[in-house]
Amino acid sequence: MLEKFKNIIAQKRLFNKEDRLLIAVSGGVDSVVLCELCHQSEFNFQMAHCNFQLRDEESKRDEQFVVGLADKYKVNVFVKKFDTAEYATDNKLSIQEAARNLRYEWFKELLSQPDRAEFKYLLTAHHADDNNETLLMNFFRGTGLHGLTGIPEKIDYIRRPLLIFSKQQLAEFAKENHLNYVEDSSNQSNKYTRNYFRNDLLPAITKVYPQVNENLTNSIERFKQIESLYKFSVEKITKKLCRIKGKEVHIPVRQLAQYDNKALVYEIIHPFQFSEKQVEEVIKLCQSESGKYIISPSGNYQILRHRHWLIISPAKTEESVTIVVEETDKEIIFALGKLKIEKSKDVSPSNTNDVATLDFAQLSFPLLLRKWKTGDYFYPLGMRKKKKINRFLIDQKLSKTQKENTWVVESQQRIVWIVGQRIDDRMKITANTKQVLHIRLQS
Repeated sequence: MLEKFKNIIAQKRLFNKEDRLLIAVSGGVDSVVLCELCHQSEFNFQMAHCNFQLRDEESKRDEQFVVGLADKYKVNVFVKKFDTAEYATDNKLSIQEAARNLRYEWFKELLSQPDRAEFKYLLTAHHADDNNETLLMNFFRGTGLHGLTGIPEKIDYIRRPLLIFSKQQLAEFAKENHLNYVEDSSNQSNKYTRNYFRNDLLPAITKVYPQVNENLTNSIERFKQIESLYKFSVEKITKKLCRIKGKEVHIPVRQLAQYDNKALVYEIIHPFQFSEKQVEEVIKLCQSESGKYIISPSGNYQILRHRHWLIISPAKTEESVTIVVEETDKEIIFALGKLKIEKSKDVSPSNTNDVATLDFAQLSFPLLLRKWKTGDYFYPLGMRKKKKINRFLIDQKLSKTQKENTWVVESQQRIVWIVGQRIDDRMKITANTKQVLHIRLQS
């Protein structure tokens, strides 16, 4: 087992002899075996132990055992006590989720502190049985392909060198090497989901399929290889579909629809904090009229249907170049400054280019505030013929920089105002106007 341990570390390039390692040690057989394997392999390590204070005297016993284990190997041990129950209640988390958050935040803190900069990697003692349980839990919970690849061997600063070994192999190694360890009584309680899979479900399946653990381990490896091909294919398609424009991503609706693939939609929107549940909303957006949009759960991004495109952009208006303006909006901050928006029954026309006074009845919300682009046209105030915006800006003798920084307000694919320049003639106040919309530019 020792040689296999060394070989997998070298083969997977998990870490080197020169690296200083921090091992997460609970005191159970898994982490004790990991310490012994690292000791016999002559790796340079220290320990970190979390006392979640959930099992009274047993938690104290575990802490004392790990401190003794550190003495045995003549290494430092870092111990942290957590009020896990209170944290779980305050953050509306399960005890398992709370414990996971607390320990990984602390581990990250340990590795990031200047005086602990010598640690390169954190080692955890996850093994093949943990991996199989994770696969099944993800499968029954509902997951995509990535959820079937189990626990990663390495991610960021975390390394998991025991994933190829079963629990039984670890227990046999501990027995052969006369290793002492402590038992966590909560592992026998099925109130935790993982324990139900470990204690009841997998043993029941093993009666029907005796090789279930080996089969699941092999399946995880196959899923990892499949995911690699999947990612390659998705990257190729998204590179072809998505057009990056500054901080925005523009996707042609017709081409996206031709793939008729929900997984592809998810892969495109997921990096922008959209959830899998919003895939159907995006598909509906492809079939909706221009101006419709959805927001990510985080509120940081939006997907807008604009003519023949879906536009993914920051929802923060000062960062976006395609901004949705709702009827209830009073103020919009964008690259040129600020737009103050107000409805009024005062139908007096504006006498300055920095204010657009528009016939409210001619507008359809939401409006769109965006940079002008080639092909845009409008009917300049006082003219009955349309004019390309490019030509209008040339006639206004604007510099190249000024032209590049020109924005327009659009309503139902009709440009109603070149911001700070001219409104569209079709939006002007008439004798029939009863209500107006004032949009004032403030730099």
